[in-house]
Amino acid sequence: MAKLRITYTKSSIGYSIDQKETVKSIGLRKLNSTVVREDTPTVRGMIFKVRHLVTVQEIAENEAQS
Repeated sequence: MAKLRITYTKSSIGYSIDQKETVKSIGLRKLNSTVVREDTPTVRGMIFKVRHLVTVQEIAENEAQS
C-alpha cells in the first residue's frame, strides 16, 4: 500500500478547534514536523479537512522502509 509523507507547514492558530484536533490526530505536533501514514480513505479525509495547513507527498513503498 502507498504511503503519504505529511508535513505541518502553516500554523492552526486562528482556525477552528476541530481543525486543530485534526492536525493532532494526524500525528503532527510542532510546525514543520513530518509524519508518514498509510494512504487510506480516513487519512485522506483528515488531510482534505486541513489541506491549507499541510503539504502531502506520496512516497514509494521501497522509500518508506528505509
